[in-house]
Amino acid sequence: MNFKRLFLLMGMFLFLVSFANAQAKYIGAAKCKMCHNKAEKGAQFNKWAADPHSKAMASLKGDEAKNPKCLKCHSTAASVDQSLIATITVDEGVSCESCHGPGSLYKVATVMKDQKLSLSKGMILPEEKVCKKCHNEESPHYKGFNYKEYVAKISHDDPTTK
Repeated sequence: MNFKRLFLLMGMFLFLVSFANAQAKYIGAAKCKMCHNKAEKGAQFNKWAADPHSKAMASLKGDEAKNPKCLKCHSTAASVDQSLIATITVDEGVSCESCHGPGSLYKVATVMKDQKLSLSKGMILPEEKVCKKCHNEESPHYKGFNYKEYVAKISHDDPTTK
């Protein structure tokens, strides 16, 4: 009987340790859509889907679609460590997780309701430096970047949190 109890305790310990060491993975916009597409919550997914970021891969022509220098800014999935990919795809373009971080650990509604907890699980509150990873002089199409102007264009707040 004691052996079974010890075995059970060890199993529980290993299970908990695996969660403590879990690394956030990229899950893709389809997973975000489940909660972020309701009109009363701001329809963030639809705003992203209508934005050029969601179509960033389609803007690449010919060999650009395979060029790592282009892909690093035109596709979230192509720009991150491939071991961190869960369900996101390259064709998705610049997804939610480019700005907000890999969502596998904070995607749960109970976590998302608590901003401090979401941040502890890997969520990022985007700021200018996040945007400037791509919107900078390295881009052959760079025409300047006014953070305040552009962030207003892509704003997608949840009105229920104000």
